[in-house]
Amino acid sequence: MCGITGWIDWDNDLNERRLILDAMTETLAPRGPDASGTWVSKHAALGHRRLVVVDPAGGGQPMVRRRGEREYALVYNGELYNTPDIHRELKARGYTFQGHSDTEALLLAFMEWGPDCLERLNGIFAFAVWNVADQSLFMARDRMGVKPLFYAERGNALLFGSELKALLAHPLVPPEVDAQGLAEIFLIGPARTPGHGVFRGVSELRPGHCLFYDRRGLRLRRYWNLESRPHTDDLETTAEKVRMLFQDSVKRQMVADVPVCTLLSGGLDSTAITAYAAETYKEKGLGPIDTYSIDYVDNEKYFQTHTYQPDSDAAWVEFASKWLGSRHHRVLFDSPGLVEALNPAVLARDLPGMADIDSSLLLFCREIKKGSTVALSGECADEVFGGYPWFHREEDLAAGTFPWSKSVRSRMSLLSPELAGRLKPEEYVSQRYHDTLAEVPRLTGEPCEEACRREMFYLNMVWFMQTLLDRKDRMSMATGLEVRVPFCDHWLVEYVWNIPWEMKTYNDREKGILRLALQDVLPREIIERRKSPYPKTHNPGYLAAVQVNLQRILDDPNSPLLPLIDTNLVSALVRTDGSSFGPAWFGQLMAGPQLFAYLAQVDTWLRKYRVKIC
Repeated sequence: MCGITGWIDWDNDLNERRLILDAMTETLAPRGPDASGTWVSKHAALGHRRLVVVDPAGGGQPMVRRRGEREYALVYNGELYNTPDIHRELKARGYTFQGHSDTEALLLAFMEWGPDCLERLNGIFAFAVWNVADQSLFMARDRMGVKPLFYAERGNALLFGSELKALLAHPLVPPEVDAQGLAEIFLIGPARTPGHGVFRGVSELRPGHCLFYDRRGLRLRRYWNLESRPHTDDLETTAEKVRMLFQDSVKRQMVADVPVCTLLSGGLDSTAITAYAAETYKEKGLGPIDTYSIDYVDNEKYFQTHTYQPDSDAAWVEFASKWLGSRHHRVLFDSPGLVEALNPAVLARDLPGMADIDSSLLLFCREIKKGSTVALSGECADEVFGGYPWFHREEDLAAGTFPWSKSVRSRMSLLSPELAGRLKPEEYVSQRYHDTLAEVPRLTGEPCEEACRREMFYLNMVWFMQTLLDRKDRMSMATGLEVRVPFCDHWLVEYVWNIPWEMKTYNDREKGILRLALQDVLPREIIERRKSPYPKTHNPGYLAAVQVNLQRILDDPNSPLLPLIDTNLVSALVRTDGSSFGPAWFGQLMAGPQLFAYLAQVDTWLRKYRVKIC
């Protein structure tokens, strides 16, 4: 994985602006700690930071290749999992390769097929290709949105980068936020409206989309979407296809010239990934695979069972690791460390995020990086197979809003009256919800209940899943760790999308079809374990620390947060530990302590980025 950035400008000679490109590129150094490169011509400049995973000698970037009179320059972030297939097809067409990197495979594929090369790619990617002869730029992002790509059009110029910080390093992109940006932070956050970059005039290329830019301007095109069609396979065939597609995804994602590990919680998803990863290791004659789990000081002492989190992971991790025969590493964090990492987590995201759910992951990835460069993780299984509680509750299906953030009025109550009036919260959130429903790929004649489930799946994939993928990318890449997500393989997702709800919930269990598919792969205990989300700290010391932190902000008359919030209400919340706020701020995990930490992260973001409210 890497970090990419670039600048197309029709009014300036970019050979004279190299220092700006260097500054943009340098912001991405954590994503690519191993090498740096730039390529500059009169109207196009590309920057790249490299994390070496495949072909250390031959995969450097920006990569430039010529064929006949045509020259192309590529910057690329990601990993292709079907590189051998692309190699074979291109070699049959007369191409020769200087190395075995997926970077070269991607560039030559674009040279041969142009934008249509996207149909042949299986993997996670965000890339930009400059066509020297045509003076045109082409950019694309993977189907599921695993790898990020932001851009901003400024007059006769286009700027882009893997992270917002790369754009903000350019003088044409000041850190300005208007009413829409504030609505994203306070009404939608830590999620974002698809394509919205929060900062004024900044967009994110949406998953499954590509972008064309030349002197005529900018054009966007959607090259992929889910397709709804009748599911004709019986239960047994469906389970077998799910197993085969999932196994194939894991095995393809094990490609690397550096150490690979897995993240293990002892749950269905992570144990299944590890089982197939360990099998691949064994086939290659390698030793036991390394697995990593996260936990918190005194969590067993303070853990309380509830609907979202029926049990803690510790005992399950131990059981799974022994069964797998993995070389396991338990990583333990305390409350002071989590609080201290809240600010670095903001700098990694360039936005306020998921509070300690972010900061703990940042610290976790930092520890993993000491032993591995690539990790496989179980994100997206719940969005793809319907694992969250809101898939199963009738009141959530009929709520008419995002089920992970149902109470707009609770959020609105935190805002100053002036800001609440400006943002029009209920109207803003409702519009985004209905915009998304309008995109859902429908199936003609589908029963109403099944159509409603399809809407729920689409909402989760487009919104909730993207939030988790953003989190995983920013926190991991801030430490130079590449994380891959086998459940996000688009071949698997395309198949599961059309499995009817009755099959998906086989045996009246969440992710029932996945459990059935894996029943001969995993121990019965793991198959039957109830879903439990990413572990968070239950230590009251963390709550006390974030209360003190937020109170310190409330007591600071110079805090940029204060004009935006109802300070009396927030002060009262701090005194009552946040329990009076009502529903969780976001999803299953962001309750009272995480709400306090989120507001503190907003304050950090406003200060550190010197955000100007427009």
